[in-house]
Amino acid sequence: MPESAHRRKLRILFASSEAVPFAKTGGLGDVAGSLPRALKHAGAKVAVILPKYGTIPEQYRSQMKHVADFYVPLSWRNVYCGIEKLELQGLDFYFVDNEQYFKRDGLYGYGDDGERFAFFSKAILEAIVKVPELACDVLHCNDWQTALCPVFLNEFYRGAPQCADIKTVMTVHNIKFQGQFGDNMLSDVLGLADIPAARDQLHGDGNSINFMKGGLCYADALTTVSPSYAYELQMPYYGEGLDGIFRRRSNNLTGILNGIDTTIWNPKTDALIVANYSSDDLSNKAECKRALQEELGLRQDPTRPLVVMVGRLTNQKGLGLVRYAMDGIMKRGVQVAILGTGDADQEEAFRYFDSRYGDMMCAKIMFDSDLSHRMYAGGDILLMPSEFEPCGLSQMIAMRYGTLPLVRETGGLRDSVIPYNKFTGEGTGFRFSNMNADEMADTLLGACEIFWTDPDLWKSLQVQAMGTDFSWKKAANQYMDVYHGLHPEVIRYNKRRD
Repeated sequence: MPESAHRRKLRILFASSEAVPFAKTGGLGDVAGSLPRALKHAGAKVAVILPKYGTIPEQYRSQMKHVADFYVPLSWRNVYCGIEKLELQGLDFYFVDNEQYFKRDGLYGYGDDGERFAFFSKAILEAIVKVPELACDVLHCNDWQTALCPVFLNEFYRGAPQCADIKTVMTVHNIKFQGQFGDNMLSDVLGLADIPAARDQLHGDGNSINFMKGGLCYADALTTVSPSYAYELQMPYYGEGLDGIFRRRSNNLTGILNGIDTTIWNPKTDALIVANYSSDDLSNKAECKRALQEELGLRQDPTRPLVVMVGRLTNQKGLGLVRYAMDGIMKRGVQVAILGTGDADQEEAFRYFDSRYGDMMCAKIMFDSDLSHRMYAGGDILLMPSEFEPCGLSQMIAMRYGTLPLVRETGGLRDSVIPYNKFTGEGTGFRFSNMNADEMADTLLGACEIFWTDPDLWKSLQVQAMGTDFSWKKAANQYMDVYHGLHPEVIRYNKRRD
Protein backbone atom coordinates (compact mmCIF):
# COMPACT_ATOMS: atom_id res chain seq x y z
CA MET A 1 0.00 0.00 0.00
CA PRO A 2 1.46 3.42 -0.95
CA GLU A 3 2.42 5.61 1.98
CA SER A 4 0.04 8.30 0.71
CA ALA A 5 -2.96 5.95 0.68
CA HIS A 6 -5.56 6.48 3.37
CA ARG A 7 -8.93 5.07 4.24
CA ARG A 8 -11.86 7.48 4.18
CA LYS A 9 -15.06 7.83 2.29
CA LEU A 10 -14.60 9.04 -1.26
CA ARG A 11 -16.49 12.34 -1.61
CA ILE A 12 -18.72 12.60 -4.69
CA LEU A 13 -20.62 15.72 -5.78
CA PHE A 14 -23.25 14.65 -8.34
CA ALA A 15 -24.22 17.58 -10.59
CA SER A 16 -27.43 17.27 -12.56
CA SER A 17 -29.99 19.58 -14.13
CA GLU A 18 -32.82 17.42 -12.75
CA ALA A 19 -33.41 14.80 -10.07
CA VAL A 20 -36.45 12.91 -8.82
CA PRO A 21 -38.52 13.88 -6.85
CA PHE A 22 -37.73 17.56 -7.36
CA ALA A 23 -37.62 17.98 -11.14
CA LYS A 24 -37.82 15.54 -14.04
CA THR A 25 -38.29 15.59 -17.81
CA GLY A 26 -36.66 12.25 -18.67
CA GLY A 27 -34.35 9.44 -17.63
CA LEU A 28 -31.66 11.77 -16.25
CA GLY A 29 -34.01 12.74 -13.43
CA ASP A 30 -34.47 9.08 -12.48
CA VAL A 31 -30.73 8.44 -12.55
CA ALA A 32 -29.90 11.47 -10.40
CA GLY A 33 -32.60 10.47 -7.92
CA SER A 34 -31.42 6.86 -7.57
CA LEU A 35 -27.73 6.41 -8.40
CA PRO A 36 -26.36 8.77 -5.69
CA ARG A 37 -28.23 6.83 -3.03
CA ALA A 38 -26.77 3.56 -4.34
CA LEU A 39 -23.30 5.15 -4.33
CA LYS A 40 -23.79 6.03 -0.67
CA HIS A 41 -24.65 2.41 0.08
CA ALA A 42 -21.50 1.40 -1.82
CA GLY A 43 -19.36 3.38 0.62
CA ALA A 44 -19.06 6.92 -0.78
CA LYS A 45 -19.98 10.25 0.76
CA VAL A 46 -22.42 11.69 -1.79
CA ALA A 47 -24.29 14.94 -2.34
CA VAL A 48 -26.43 16.02 -5.29
CA ILE A 49 -26.55 19.58 -6.64
CA LEU A 50 -29.21 20.91 -9.03
CA PRO A 51 -30.98 24.19 -9.86
CA LYS A 52 -33.71 25.48 -7.56
CA TYR A 53 -36.49 25.53 -10.14
CA GLY A 54 -39.75 27.33 -9.58
CA THR A 55 -41.53 24.07 -10.42
CA ILE A 56 -40.11 22.18 -7.42
CA PRO A 57 -43.10 21.21 -5.25
CA GLU A 58 -43.71 23.49 -2.27
CA GLN A 59 -43.50 20.55 0.15
CA TYR A 60 -39.76 20.41 -0.65
CA ARG A 61 -39.12 24.12 -1.12
CA SER A 62 -40.49 24.85 2.35
CA GLN A 63 -37.99 22.43 3.93
CA MET A 64 -34.89 23.91 2.29
CA LYS A 65 -32.36 25.66 4.50
CA HIS A 66 -30.23 28.54 3.33
CA VAL A 67 -26.54 27.60 3.41
CA ALA A 68 -24.72 30.43 1.63
CA ASP A 69 -24.96 33.20 -0.93
CA PHE A 70 -22.37 34.86 -3.13
CA TYR A 71 -21.89 36.30 -6.60
CA VAL A 72 -20.78 34.25 -9.60
CA PRO A 73 -18.52 35.88 -12.23
CA LEU A 74 -19.95 35.17 -15.68
CA SER A 75 -17.86 37.08 -18.22
CA TRP A 76 -18.70 40.75 -17.52
CA ARG A 77 -21.55 39.87 -15.11
CA ASN A 78 -21.58 39.22 -11.39
CA VAL A 79 -24.69 37.14 -10.78
CA TYR A 80 -26.34 36.39 -7.43
CA CYS A 81 -26.32 32.77 -6.30
CA GLY A 82 -27.88 31.24 -3.21
CA ILE A 83 -27.22 27.70 -2.00
CA GLU A 84 -30.10 25.87 -0.32
CA LYS A 85 -29.97 22.43 1.28
CA LEU A 86 -32.47 19.66 1.91
CA GLU A 87 -31.85 16.20 3.33
CA LEU A 88 -34.19 13.57 1.92
CA GLN A 89 -34.09 9.91 2.93
CA GLY A 90 -30.54 10.27 4.23
CA LEU A 91 -29.14 11.98 1.13
CA ASP A 92 -28.05 15.63 0.93
CA PHE A 93 -29.43 17.71 -1.94
CA TYR A 94 -28.13 21.21 -2.66
CA PHE A 95 -29.96 23.73 -4.82
CA VAL A 96 -28.49 26.62 -6.82
CA ASP A 97 -30.87 29.54 -6.36
CA ASN A 98 -31.28 32.35 -8.88
CA GLU A 99 -34.87 33.31 -9.62
CA GLN A 100 -34.03 35.16 -12.85
CA TYR A 101 -32.69 31.94 -14.36
CA PHE A 102 -34.69 29.20 -12.67
CA LYS A 103 -38.04 30.52 -11.43
CA ARG A 104 -39.90 29.60 -14.60
CA ASP A 105 -42.69 27.29 -15.72
CA GLY A 106 -40.35 24.68 -17.21
CA LEU A 107 -36.81 23.36 -17.01
CA TYR A 108 -35.59 23.83 -20.57
CA GLY A 109 -36.54 25.36 -23.89
CA TYR A 110 -35.76 29.05 -23.25
CA GLY A 111 -33.76 31.38 -25.45
CA ASP A 112 -31.17 31.94 -22.73
CA ASP A 113 -30.64 28.26 -21.83
CA GLY A 114 -26.95 28.59 -22.68
CA GLU A 115 -26.50 31.40 -20.17
CA ARG A 116 -28.68 29.67 -17.56
CA PHE A 117 -26.67 26.46 -17.51
CA ALA A 118 -23.32 28.18 -17.93
CA PHE A 119 -24.26 30.00 -14.72
CA PHE A 120 -25.30 26.71 -13.10
CA SER A 121 -21.97 25.06 -13.99
CA LYS A 122 -19.89 27.96 -12.75
CA ALA A 123 -21.99 28.34 -9.61
CA ILE A 124 -21.15 24.73 -8.74
CA LEU A 125 -17.42 25.53 -8.80
CA GLU A 126 -17.91 28.73 -6.79
CA ALA A 127 -19.93 26.75 -4.25
CA ILE A 128 -17.16 24.17 -3.89
CA VAL A 129 -14.73 26.98 -3.12
CA LYS A 130 -17.02 28.88 -0.73
CA VAL A 131 -19.06 26.15 1.01
CA PRO A 132 -16.81 23.73 2.97
CA GLU A 133 -19.42 20.97 3.13
CA LEU A 134 -19.37 20.71 -0.69
CA ALA A 135 -15.71 19.66 -0.76
CA CYS A 136 -15.33 16.67 -3.05
CA ASP A 137 -12.84 14.31 -4.64
CA VAL A 138 -14.95 13.70 -7.76
CA LEU A 139 -17.34 16.07 -9.50
CA HIS A 140 -19.71 13.89 -11.53
CA CYS A 141 -21.33 15.86 -14.38
CA ASN A 142 -24.29 14.79 -16.53
CA ASP A 143 -25.16 15.83 -20.08
CA TRP A 144 -24.64 19.24 -21.65
CA GLN A 145 -26.24 21.22 -18.82
CA THR A 146 -23.25 20.55 -16.54
CA ALA A 147 -20.64 19.84 -19.23
CA LEU A 148 -18.94 23.19 -18.64
CA CYS A 149 -17.92 22.21 -15.10
CA PRO A 150 -14.73 20.42 -16.23
CA VAL A 151 -13.94 23.35 -18.55
CA PHE A 152 -14.36 26.02 -15.85
CA LEU A 153 -12.56 23.85 -13.29
CA ASN A 154 -9.45 23.52 -15.42
CA GLU A 155 -9.38 27.06 -16.81
CA PHE A 156 -10.42 29.13 -13.77
CA TYR A 157 -10.37 27.13 -10.52
CA ARG A 158 -7.32 24.85 -10.38
CA GLY A 159 -5.48 27.50 -8.36
CA ALA A 160 -8.01 27.30 -5.53
CA PRO A 161 -6.89 24.77 -2.89
CA GLN A 162 -10.45 23.39 -2.69
CA CYS A 163 -10.27 22.47 -6.40
CA ALA A 164 -6.66 21.45 -6.87
CA ASP A 165 -7.25 17.69 -6.62
CA ILE A 166 -10.81 17.37 -7.93
CA LYS A 167 -11.30 14.85 -10.74
CA THR A 168 -14.24 15.06 -13.12
CA VAL A 169 -16.49 12.40 -14.62
CA MET A 170 -18.73 13.27 -17.57
CA THR A 171 -21.74 11.01 -18.24
CA VAL A 172 -23.54 11.11 -21.59
CA HIS A 173 -27.19 10.14 -21.31
CA ASN A 174 -28.18 11.08 -24.88
CA ILE A 175 -25.67 12.51 -27.36
CA LYS A 176 -28.41 14.06 -29.51
CA PHE A 177 -28.68 16.93 -27.02
CA GLN A 178 -25.35 18.77 -26.93
CA GLY A 179 -26.04 22.38 -25.89
CA GLN A 180 -25.06 24.26 -29.05
CA PHE A 181 -25.13 28.06 -29.07
CA GLY A 182 -23.83 31.01 -31.06
CA ASP A 183 -20.16 31.98 -31.15
CA ASN A 184 -20.80 35.10 -29.06
CA MET A 185 -21.43 32.76 -26.09
CA LEU A 186 -17.67 32.26 -25.76
CA SER A 187 -16.89 35.87 -24.86
CA ASP A 188 -20.23 37.28 -23.71
CA VAL A 189 -21.14 34.54 -21.22
CA LEU A 190 -18.31 32.06 -20.73
CA GLY A 191 -15.40 34.49 -20.62
CA LEU A 192 -13.21 31.99 -22.44
CA ALA A 193 -12.55 33.78 -25.73
CA ASP A 194 -8.96 34.68 -24.76
CA ILE A 195 -8.03 31.11 -23.78
CA PRO A 196 -6.98 29.27 -26.98
CA ALA A 197 -7.33 25.75 -25.55
CA ALA A 198 -10.90 26.39 -24.42
CA ARG A 199 -11.80 28.23 -27.59
CA ASP A 200 -10.60 25.39 -29.80
CA GLN A 201 -12.20 22.59 -27.78
CA LEU A 202 -15.59 24.28 -27.38
CA HIS A 203 -16.06 25.15 -31.04
CA GLY A 204 -18.47 22.85 -32.82
CA ASP A 205 -19.67 22.93 -36.42
CA GLY A 206 -19.57 26.33 -38.10
CA ASN A 207 -19.70 29.20 -35.61
CA SER A 208 -21.36 27.23 -32.82
CA ILE A 209 -20.18 26.67 -29.25
CA ASN A 210 -20.81 23.11 -28.08
CA PHE A 211 -21.06 22.61 -24.31
CA MET A 212 -21.06 18.81 -24.56
CA LYS A 213 -17.90 18.83 -26.66
CA GLY A 214 -16.13 20.90 -24.01
CA GLY A 215 -17.07 18.46 -21.29
CA LEU A 216 -15.95 15.46 -23.34
CA CYS A 217 -12.57 17.06 -24.01
CA TYR A 218 -11.88 18.33 -20.49
CA ALA A 219 -13.31 15.62 -18.18
CA ASP A 220 -10.91 13.10 -16.64
CA ALA A 221 -13.22 10.15 -17.31
CA LEU A 222 -16.19 9.64 -19.63
CA THR A 223 -19.08 7.29 -19.01
CA THR A 224 -22.34 6.51 -20.73
CA VAL A 225 -25.40 4.55 -19.77
CA SER A 226 -24.74 1.16 -21.38
CA PRO A 227 -21.72 -0.75 -22.72
CA SER A 228 -23.18 -1.03 -26.23
CA TYR A 229 -23.92 2.70 -26.39
CA ALA A 230 -20.28 3.39 -25.45
CA TYR A 231 -19.29 1.36 -28.50
CA GLU A 232 -21.92 2.98 -30.74
CA LEU A 233 -20.89 6.52 -29.80
CA GLN A 234 -17.59 5.89 -31.58
CA MET A 235 -19.45 5.39 -34.89
CA PRO A 236 -20.48 8.30 -37.17
CA TYR A 237 -24.08 7.01 -37.36
CA TYR A 238 -24.61 7.28 -33.60
CA GLY A 239 -21.98 9.83 -32.53
CA GLU A 240 -23.82 12.93 -33.80
CA GLY A 241 -20.61 14.59 -34.99
CA LEU A 242 -18.64 13.81 -31.81
CA ASP A 243 -17.67 10.24 -32.66
CA GLY A 244 -14.04 11.31 -33.27
CA ILE A 245 -13.73 12.48 -29.66
CA PHE A 246 -15.17 9.22 -28.35
CA ARG A 247 -12.72 7.24 -30.48
CA ARG A 248 -9.82 9.39 -29.34
CA ARG A 249 -10.81 9.03 -25.69
CA SER A 250 -11.97 5.41 -25.87
CA ASN A 251 -9.48 4.41 -23.16
CA ASN A 252 -11.25 6.84 -20.81
CA LEU A 253 -14.78 5.79 -21.82
CA THR A 254 -16.84 3.29 -19.80
CA GLY A 255 -20.36 2.07 -20.48
CA ILE A 256 -22.35 1.32 -17.32
CA LEU A 257 -25.93 0.07 -17.63
CA ASN A 258 -28.44 2.10 -15.65
CA GLY A 259 -30.65 0.50 -13.04
CA ILE A 260 -34.26 1.05 -12.02
CA ASP A 261 -35.88 1.71 -8.66
CA THR A 262 -36.89 -1.82 -7.74
CA THR A 263 -39.00 -0.64 -4.81
CA ILE A 264 -41.27 1.42 -7.05
CA TRP A 265 -41.34 -1.15 -9.86
CA ASN A 266 -42.29 -4.35 -8.05
CA PRO A 267 -45.42 -6.34 -8.98
CA LYS A 268 -45.39 -8.02 -5.58
CA THR A 269 -46.00 -4.74 -3.73
CA ASP A 270 -47.21 -2.28 -6.40
CA ALA A 271 -50.35 -0.56 -5.06
CA LEU A 272 -51.16 0.90 -8.51
CA ILE A 273 -52.03 -2.45 -10.13
CA VAL A 274 -55.28 -4.33 -9.55
CA ALA A 275 -53.69 -7.54 -8.24
CA ASN A 276 -50.19 -8.29 -6.99
CA TYR A 277 -48.12 -11.23 -8.15
CA SER A 278 -44.54 -12.52 -8.21
CA SER A 279 -42.36 -14.94 -10.13
CA ASP A 280 -43.37 -17.61 -7.61
CA ASP A 281 -47.06 -17.14 -8.39
CA LEU A 282 -47.99 -15.47 -11.67
CA SER A 283 -51.69 -16.26 -11.53
CA ASN A 284 -52.79 -12.70 -10.76
CA LYS A 285 -51.08 -11.35 -13.88
CA ALA A 286 -54.06 -12.66 -15.86
CA GLU A 287 -56.36 -10.46 -13.77
CA CYS A 288 -54.10 -7.47 -14.44
CA LYS A 289 -54.44 -8.16 -18.16
CA ARG A 290 -58.22 -8.52 -18.00
CA ALA A 291 -58.55 -5.30 -16.00
CA LEU A 292 -56.30 -3.42 -18.43
CA GLN A 293 -58.31 -4.68 -21.41
CA GLU A 294 -61.46 -3.46 -19.68
CA GLU A 295 -59.94 -0.08 -18.79
CA LEU A 296 -58.71 0.53 -22.33
CA GLY A 297 -61.91 -0.66 -24.03
CA LEU A 298 -60.18 -3.70 -25.55
CA ARG A 299 -61.83 -7.07 -26.09
CA GLN A 300 -61.49 -9.02 -22.84
CA ASP A 301 -59.97 -12.14 -24.33
CA PRO A 302 -57.04 -13.84 -22.55
CA THR A 303 -56.06 -15.69 -25.76
CA ARG A 304 -55.13 -12.44 -27.53
CA PRO A 305 -51.50 -11.41 -27.03
CA LEU A 306 -51.54 -7.86 -25.66
CA VAL A 307 -48.60 -5.83 -27.00
CA VAL A 308 -47.92 -2.60 -25.10
CA MET A 309 -45.72 0.41 -25.81
CA VAL A 310 -44.98 2.98 -23.09
CA GLY A 311 -42.92 6.11 -23.72
CA ARG A 312 -42.27 9.07 -25.99
CA LEU A 313 -43.84 8.96 -29.45
CA THR A 314 -40.82 10.05 -31.49
CA ASN A 315 -38.94 8.77 -34.52
CA GLN A 316 -36.12 7.59 -32.26
CA LYS A 317 -38.45 4.94 -30.84
CA GLY A 318 -38.81 3.16 -34.18
CA LEU A 319 -42.48 4.01 -34.55
CA GLY A 320 -42.18 4.13 -38.34
CA LEU A 321 -41.67 0.36 -38.24
CA VAL A 322 -44.76 -0.09 -36.09
CA ARG A 323 -46.89 2.05 -38.38
CA TYR A 324 -45.73 0.15 -41.46
CA ALA A 325 -46.36 -3.26 -39.88
CA MET A 326 -49.61 -2.45 -38.06
CA ASP A 327 -52.02 -3.93 -40.62
CA GLY A 328 -50.17 -7.24 -40.75
CA ILE A 329 -49.98 -7.45 -36.96
CA MET A 330 -53.67 -6.71 -36.48
CA LYS A 331 -54.73 -9.30 -39.09
CA ARG A 332 -53.16 -11.98 -36.88
CA GLY A 333 -55.44 -11.14 -33.97
CA VAL A 334 -52.92 -9.32 -31.81
CA GLN A 335 -54.00 -6.49 -29.49
CA VAL A 336 -51.91 -3.31 -29.28
CA ALA A 337 -52.03 -0.61 -26.58
CA ILE A 338 -49.90 2.55 -26.62
CA LEU A 339 -49.34 5.14 -23.90
CA GLY A 340 -47.36 8.33 -24.43
CA THR A 341 -47.03 11.72 -26.06
CA GLY A 342 -44.60 13.10 -28.60
CA ASP A 343 -44.42 14.29 -32.19
CA ALA A 344 -47.71 15.48 -33.68
CA ASP A 345 -47.56 13.18 -36.71
CA GLN A 346 -46.93 10.13 -34.53
CA GLU A 347 -49.78 11.03 -32.18
CA GLU A 348 -52.16 11.48 -35.12
CA ALA A 349 -51.12 8.17 -36.72
CA PHE A 350 -51.86 6.18 -33.59
CA ARG A 351 -55.16 8.00 -33.01
CA TYR A 352 -56.08 6.82 -36.51
CA PHE A 353 -55.16 3.21 -35.68
CA ASP A 354 -57.21 3.49 -32.49
CA SER A 355 -60.31 4.48 -34.45
CA ARG A 356 -59.70 1.94 -37.23
CA TYR A 357 -59.17 -1.21 -35.20
CA GLY A 358 -61.86 -0.79 -32.55
CA ASP A 359 -61.51 -3.09 -29.55
CA MET A 360 -58.19 -4.52 -30.74
CA MET A 361 -56.15 -1.31 -30.50
CA CYS A 362 -56.00 1.57 -28.01
CA ALA A 363 -53.84 4.69 -28.10
CA LYS A 364 -53.73 6.79 -24.94
CA ILE A 365 -52.04 9.99 -26.10
CA MET A 366 -51.18 11.28 -22.66
CA PHE A 367 -48.68 11.05 -19.83
CA ASP A 368 -50.14 8.94 -17.02
CA SER A 369 -47.66 7.44 -14.57
CA ASP A 370 -50.28 5.36 -12.76
CA LEU A 371 -51.56 3.87 -16.02
CA SER A 372 -48.01 2.96 -17.02
CA HIS A 373 -47.84 0.63 -14.01
CA ARG A 374 -51.04 -1.10 -15.15
CA MET A 375 -49.70 -1.33 -18.73
CA TYR A 376 -46.50 -3.03 -17.59
CA ALA A 377 -48.47 -5.42 -15.38
CA GLY A 378 -51.23 -6.19 -17.87
CA GLY A 379 -49.25 -6.55 -21.08
CA ASP A 380 -47.88 -9.77 -22.50
CA ILE A 381 -45.19 -8.19 -24.72
CA LEU A 382 -43.50 -4.78 -24.56
CA LEU A 383 -42.57 -3.54 -28.04
CA MET A 384 -39.50 -1.25 -28.17
CA PRO A 385 -38.01 -1.16 -31.71
CA SER A 386 -35.80 1.89 -31.11
CA GLU A 387 -33.56 3.40 -33.78
CA PHE A 388 -31.12 4.08 -30.95
CA GLU A 389 -31.48 3.70 -27.18
CA PRO A 390 -28.64 4.82 -24.86
CA CYS A 391 -30.04 2.72 -22.04
CA GLY A 392 -33.81 2.45 -21.89
CA LEU A 393 -35.83 1.81 -18.75
CA SER A 394 -39.12 0.46 -20.12
CA GLN A 395 -37.63 -2.91 -21.08
CA MET A 396 -36.21 -3.38 -17.57
CA ILE A 397 -39.49 -2.42 -15.92
CA ALA A 398 -41.45 -4.71 -18.23
CA MET A 399 -39.21 -7.65 -17.30
CA ARG A 400 -39.84 -6.99 -13.61
CA TYR A 401 -43.56 -7.43 -14.37
CA GLY A 402 -43.21 -10.56 -16.49
CA THR A 403 -44.05 -8.66 -19.68
CA LEU A 404 -41.52 -9.90 -22.22
CA PRO A 405 -39.72 -7.16 -24.14
CA LEU A 406 -39.25 -7.28 -27.89
CA VAL A 407 -36.45 -4.87 -28.81
CA ARG A 408 -34.07 -3.89 -31.55
CA GLU A 409 -30.43 -4.75 -30.90
CA THR A 410 -29.07 -1.32 -30.02
CA GLY A 411 -27.58 0.39 -26.96
CA GLY A 412 -28.97 -0.61 -23.61
CA LEU A 413 -31.65 -2.78 -25.22
CA ARG A 414 -28.95 -5.15 -26.45
CA ASP A 415 -27.27 -5.14 -23.04
CA SER A 416 -30.37 -5.80 -20.95
CA VAL A 417 -32.51 -8.22 -22.98
CA ILE A 418 -31.27 -11.80 -23.52
CA PRO A 419 -32.91 -13.12 -26.72
CA TYR A 420 -34.95 -16.32 -26.55
CA ASN A 421 -32.91 -19.34 -27.65
CA LYS A 422 -35.19 -22.11 -28.94
CA PHE A 423 -32.48 -24.73 -28.46
CA THR A 424 -31.69 -24.04 -24.80
CA GLY A 425 -34.84 -22.26 -23.60
CA GLU A 426 -32.73 -19.37 -22.33
CA GLY A 427 -33.86 -15.78 -22.71
CA THR A 428 -35.66 -12.87 -21.11
CA GLY A 429 -37.27 -11.47 -24.27
CA PHE A 430 -36.91 -11.21 -28.03
CA ARG A 431 -34.57 -9.20 -30.30
CA PHE A 432 -34.23 -8.27 -33.96
CA SER A 433 -31.26 -6.61 -35.66
CA ASN A 434 -32.16 -4.21 -38.44
CA MET A 435 -34.37 -1.16 -38.82
CA ASN A 436 -36.76 -3.23 -40.93
CA ALA A 437 -40.50 -3.45 -40.33
CA ASP A 438 -40.84 -6.96 -41.75
CA GLU A 439 -38.04 -8.24 -39.52
CA MET A 440 -39.71 -6.64 -36.50
CA ALA A 441 -43.13 -8.07 -37.40
CA ASP A 442 -41.71 -11.56 -37.99
CA THR A 443 -40.01 -11.48 -34.58
CA LEU A 444 -43.20 -10.25 -32.92
CA LEU A 445 -45.42 -12.87 -34.54
CA GLY A 446 -42.85 -15.53 -33.67
CA ALA A 447 -43.14 -14.47 -30.03
CA CYS A 448 -46.94 -14.57 -30.30
CA GLU A 449 -46.68 -18.11 -31.68
CA ILE A 450 -44.97 -19.18 -28.46
CA PHE A 451 -47.68 -17.39 -26.46
CA TRP A 452 -50.39 -19.29 -28.37
CA THR A 453 -48.84 -22.74 -28.55
CA ASP A 454 -46.52 -23.24 -25.55
CA PRO A 455 -47.79 -21.62 -22.33
CA ASP A 456 -45.26 -23.48 -20.19
CA LEU A 457 -42.36 -22.08 -22.21
CA TRP A 458 -43.93 -18.62 -22.07
CA LYS A 459 -44.18 -18.83 -18.28
CA SER A 460 -40.57 -20.02 -18.07
CA LEU A 461 -39.44 -16.96 -20.05
CA GLN A 462 -41.51 -14.71 -17.77
CA VAL A 463 -39.88 -16.18 -14.65
CA GLN A 464 -36.41 -15.76 -16.16
CA ALA A 465 -37.16 -12.13 -17.05
CA MET A 466 -38.52 -11.36 -13.59
CA GLY A 467 -35.40 -12.82 -12.00
CA THR A 468 -33.03 -10.39 -13.72
CA ASP A 469 -31.36 -7.97 -11.30
CA PHE A 470 -31.80 -4.39 -12.48
CA SER A 471 -31.16 -2.71 -9.14
CA TRP A 472 -28.66 0.16 -8.94
CA LYS A 473 -26.26 -1.89 -6.80
CA LYS A 474 -24.20 -3.30 -9.68
CA ALA A 475 -23.99 0.05 -11.47
CA ALA A 476 -22.94 1.81 -8.26
CA ASN A 477 -20.01 -0.58 -7.82
CA GLN A 478 -18.92 0.03 -11.42
CA TYR A 479 -19.03 3.81 -10.90
CA MET A 480 -17.01 3.36 -7.72
CA ASP A 481 -14.37 1.58 -9.82
CA VAL A 482 -14.24 4.61 -12.13
CA TYR A 483 -13.94 7.03 -9.21
CA HIS A 484 -11.21 5.04 -7.46
CA GLY A 485 -9.34 4.76 -10.75
CA LEU A 486 -9.11 8.58 -10.66
CA HIS A 487 -8.23 8.67 -6.95
CA PRO A 488 -6.14 5.55 -6.22
CA GLU A 489 -4.79 7.15 -3.03
CA VAL A 490 -8.25 6.89 -1.42
CA ILE A 491 -8.73 3.21 -0.72
CA ARG A 492 -12.19 1.72 -0.37
CA TYR A 493 -13.95 2.65 2.83
CA ASN A 494 -15.83 -0.65 3.06
CA LYS A 495 -15.89 -3.96 1.27
CA ARG A 496 -17.15 -4.01 -2.26
CA ARG A 497 -20.76 -5.13 -2.40
CA ASP A 498 -21.20 -7.51 -5.33
